[in-house]
Amino acid sequence: MQTIQTLQHYIWLIPLFPLLGALFNGLSNFAGFRFSKKIAGGLAALMMISAFAVSVCVVWTLAHVDPAQRVFVNNLYPWIKIGQLQVDLAFLVDPLSAVMILIITGIGTLIHFYAIGYMWEDKSFQRFFTYLNFFVFFMLLLVLGENVLLMFVGWEGVGLCSYLLIGFWFSELPNAKAGMKAFVVNRIGDFAFIIGFSLLYWALTQHGVFTLSFRGIQENAHHLIGMMTPMGISVVTVVTLLFFIGATGKSAQIPLYVWLPDAMAGPTPVSALIHAATMVTAGIYMIGRTNVLFTMSPTTMTVVATVGVLTAFFAGTIGLVQNDIKKVLAYSTVSQLGYMFLGMGVGAFSAGVMHLMTHAFFKGLLFLGAGSVIHAMHHEQDMRKMGGLRKKIPYTYMTFLAGYLAIIGFPFSSGFISKDEILWKAFSSGAYGKVLWFLGLCGAAVTAFYMSRLFFMTFFGHFRGGHADHHGDHHHGSEHHHHEPHESPWIMVVPLMVLGLLSLFGGLIGLPPALGGANHFEHWLAPVFEHGGHEMVEHVVEAHAHHDPMEYILMVLSTGLAGFMVYLAYSFYGKESSKPKMWAEKFPALYRRLYNKYFVDEFYQDTVVKPTLLWSAFLARFDSGVVDGFVNLVGRVGILFSYLNGAIDRVLVDGMVNGVGTVLRTAGMQLRRVQTGRIQNYVYVLVVGVMMVIIGRILI
Repeated sequence: MQTIQTLQHYIWLIPLFPLLGALFNGLSNFAGFRFSKKIAGGLAALMMISAFAVSVCVVWTLAHVDPAQRVFVNNLYPWIKIGQLQVDLAFLVDPLSAVMILIITGIGTLIHFYAIGYMWEDKSFQRFFTYLNFFVFFMLLLVLGENVLLMFVGWEGVGLCSYLLIGFWFSELPNAKAGMKAFVVNRIGDFAFIIGFSLLYWALTQHGVFTLSFRGIQENAHHLIGMMTPMGISVVTVVTLLFFIGATGKSAQIPLYVWLPDAMAGPTPVSALIHAATMVTAGIYMIGRTNVLFTMSPTTMTVVATVGVLTAFFAGTIGLVQNDIKKVLAYSTVSQLGYMFLGMGVGAFSAGVMHLMTHAFFKGLLFLGAGSVIHAMHHEQDMRKMGGLRKKIPYTYMTFLAGYLAIIGFPFSSGFISKDEILWKAFSSGAYGKVLWFLGLCGAAVTAFYMSRLFFMTFFGHFRGGHADHHGDHHHGSEHHHHEPHESPWIMVVPLMVLGLLSLFGGLIGLPPALGGANHFEHWLAPVFEHGGHEMVEHVVEAHAHHDPMEYILMVLSTGLAGFMVYLAYSFYGKESSKPKMWAEKFPALYRRLYNKYFVDEFYQDTVVKPTLLWSAFLARFDSGVVDGFVNLVGRVGILFSYLNGAIDRVLVDGMVNGVGTVLRTAGMQLRRVQTGRIQNYVYVLVVGVMMVIIGRILI
């Protein structure tokens, strides 16, 4: 018990370590005192190892606590107090946040080591690790926050760091634009999130509840039952839909997914950490954390599942014809995130989080593997200029193979277990679930094809590359003298090996009973998700309690379809073939639409960006024309009034004053003549005056 209490008091160390790394590297770099690359990279990696070590200790202790009491709260001090609302700076560790901190710090540590080798020749090496550590700090703040406001600080912080890391090489305009695009698109979702938790707080206050803590929301969520907005819509539905819009921004779902493919402008370690393993899963985590609200709204759950499965299929079809190796993986990420939302939407929260974890393994590996390929190809990213690399970079090839097998759903790999669990629970969730399952199955088939295409184009056939064009993910200030592909250094290869093992075997912890397992992962998360009451959840639990033969049939169907798509891709790209060109020429309109990503960016440009710019230009002209003209007119009128006022002042006021002075001065001059100093004159004046007084009295 003493150990548990001690660890509870030191949870704050988990986010503190990466924060210290960022501050040491950042402040010294700002002050002009630059560490050597070994010290800068080593310091950042050391802070990550320390955070991971504390995380392991905390989770290990949590695992030895009774499941009903698996909640650690580290309350540091009161943060905000307004009226009856008090928000504390407090960290929460339960089974859900425990999974997240292990993913963030564990995979984050591997990526930091990988980045040391990958970014070694970059001129801004220390700045890069400052941003990377800052990102990890904010991501940990997001998942450890005990209340909505603290989560939102982390939510905004990862958005800021994402902007800095995507546009890390900001001297090149496309990179700067990509960072800006990510920042702006995320602000749209974030605005909805703010409105959502503000409405939630208002609704709770109507019942005398003043809280923004997640435990307080869970305990008082029943007050929202039956509450309606003036428009006749359930308050909890409006709140959860607003939350989901926020999630579509962070987790790149329709319609706010457009920032993530462009985010590949950042260095490859950024793509692996932010856009595969951590930040893009923030929306999934948020839904899981507030699951008690989502399960109260069947409408929102249906929307979440529908948007998720449509995104999975839609993004997958775009990946079919892309030629940039990182762009293919980017659309693959959008697609896989769709599967996570599908799982959350049908009430299979544990399966959704399971896929979040396994995706972090295999997609982190695939991005780092792609970075190793790009490194070997001297920064070339076009797959049409690759080929035959399995013999030139064997370690990268073998580890990449592990990630490839996981994502296409090779039996018993991590991707197979989590993906098929989601599809099965979607199928088991009712009549509409059958539709969701079919779309998910189609998305899985598309995934198998485009990932096989990437794998065969990169590692099979003959080498099609020459001298690199140096237009891709590159290191500024680096010079290369050898153009033959070469294996990456060990500091980059070892993280690939670790992630390769996790990609193949990391999913066994969630092996379902139908495959002879006990699904320990679902049992671990049960205390977090046991409060759901949605009818889809009930269907899932009921189906899970029995070994329905249909589950095996669907597994075989999914695996067989994936195998067929692999064979099809091999016949197209595994050897010399004219089939890709033939099919592109046979369906030019479809190929053009897929290659140009359904022209969604162009649509947004025409319907959102351009009107906004035109409106801004109009306001600018209005400001410079009408407003400035009015201001100038007012100024001129003011000058005129000032002139008239000056004239009146000079003529009337000064005239009166000066006139009185002139009269008095003139009178004085005249009177001065009387004062001659002669007595007889004075007597004469006196006599005359007396006579005038006498005459006046007589006349009156």
